[in-house]
Amino acid sequence: MPEIDLTDIGWDGGWVEAFAPCRARGLCPARVVTEDRGIYQVVCEEGQISAWLPGRLLHRANHGSELPKVGDWVGFHRVAGEEKALIEQVLPRRTTLTRRVPGREVEEQVLVSNVDVALIVHALDRGVNPRLLERQLVMVRKGGIEPVIVLNKADLATDVAEQEQLARNTCGEARIHFASALTRRGVKELRRLIKPGQTVVFLGISGVGKSSLVNSLMGEEVQHTIEVRKTDLKGRHTTTAREMFLLRGGGLIIDTPGMRELQLWSSEENVTQAFEDIEALGVSCHFRDCTHTREGRCSVLAAVEKGEISRERLASFQKLRAEAAALKKEATQRYYVEQKRKTRVAQNALFNKMKRSTSLE
Repeated sequence: MPEIDLTDIGWDGGWVEAFAPCRARGLCPARVVTEDRGIYQVVCEEGQISAWLPGRLLHRANHGSELPKVGDWVGFHRVAGEEKALIEQVLPRRTTLTRRVPGREVEEQVLVSNVDVALIVHALDRGVNPRLLERQLVMVRKGGIEPVIVLNKADLATDVAEQEQLARNTCGEARIHFASALTRRGVKELRRLIKPGQTVVFLGISGVGKSSLVNSLMGEEVQHTIEVRKTDLKGRHTTTAREMFLLRGGGLIIDTPGMRELQLWSSEENVTQAFEDIEALGVSCHFRDCTHTREGRCSVLAAVEKGEISRERLASFQKLRAEAAALKKEATQRYYVEQKRKTRVAQNALFNKMKRSTSLE
């Protein structure tokens, strides 16, 4: 296997320091590039190898979010006489892209980690979806990741200026790039965004052209793509798992499957940060705890009446903030239920121990 310079895949002085306790235990550093049913592909100094989790690590994890994800730096050791490794430690993450686990569970799902930039892709043949973009921005900024909006399939757009303004009204000061994997418009500009050692993730629903852009950046077809149905502009999930690729000249990109559900794992503060215009106006409201619903002398409601902020955007802000508040309440309730369960288990264990001790006497 070819040797790898770890700095090419994001290793730096901060990771060296964080890894020091693992090094003292005789572990080696590696980065997770794929995960498939508990089997990981990791890249270390010796190249790419397969890795597994020992049972004790699985047993120690309270939630799935604590297990290795694509983008994680881990400590591993080789299995003697075999071409595989065991992951013993996951290093603390710098950034994460997370959502609430689909369904009724009140649990965080980490999608990818240690990402510098999120390329949020919308396809111009179907138009920018402001409500979806707002939700994606909350998700990205909550994880400490820089958002960049990519308006893809520019060759199929008929109202480019209108779509750009729609995106700008939604994303605030975030950068906007036009691209077309078919004509290669904007691909060079996207490539220049990805600096050596940086990690970039593609985020978007199925059919917006994420995998086609990945192939264009890589200069070869590393991800399978299919035509989007012309009847409803929907695409199938050709990308079925998150996967990291190393670009020629440095930098890494992670392709992700299109997500059908995007339930937030965020706080009300995270939501407010994604609505910069509403946050700025809210400072001038008469009441400090103004909800921008029916209060008098509300600067936000005044802006809506003047047409400076759309009613749809304000409604989306209120909906996402209510969703974040509900999540906090559910998470708090689950925490207390879990604490009671742990206390009950500990008490039963103590009672059984005392009972055994008494019977021996």
